[in-house]
Amino acid sequence: MNREEAWALVCAWVQSPNLRKHLLAVEAAMRAYARRFGEDEEAWGIVGLLHDMDYDRHPSLEEHPFVAAEELRRRGVPEAWVRAVLAHGDHTGVPRQSLMERALFACDEMVGFVIAVALVKGRSLGNVDPDSVIRKMRDKAFARGVRREDLVRGAEELGIPLEEHIATVVEALRPIASELGLEG
Repeated sequence: MNREEAWALVCAWVQSPNLRKHLLAVEAAMRAYARRFGEDEEAWGIVGLLHDMDYDRHPSLEEHPFVAAEELRRRGVPEAWVRAVLAHGDHTGVPRQSLMERALFACDEMVGFVIAVALVKGRSLGNVDPDSVIRKMRDKAFARGVRREDLVRGAEELGIPLEEHIATVVEALRPIASELGLEG
């Protein structure tokens, strides 16, 4: 599956504009980490783009991301991609083993939080830096649904200091700020 086919699949399965933006953001962050680690940027980006493709239709923990994994297998994508999709959720019981799997978990969690910070800072990624994200992480009333321990664990699983992980994600998102509605 190439990027064009992956985007067509997202468009067929995902109607929510916010979920589409999330998928684009995770794709960008995954591509940044693929470059950093010398991995296949196209593959990592596609995995980021597809990881929540079933969430609109199947938002329950009993179905997500299992339905996506089943559809991706049906379409013949590499099993490493399917494993990464499954491993991005702790509830699946699929342990994160590969670097791609750990990166997807780390990017998924952090992207959502960084976007939330940007939304309250003038709807601009230009106003977001690691310090502002860490300050918001300490504010328990901000983005209550985000488990701070998952943000920290994502960086730890990648073996990267938290501030560096935040900076990597923020820098990965800036080139697509207009697509995300976060250019300020």
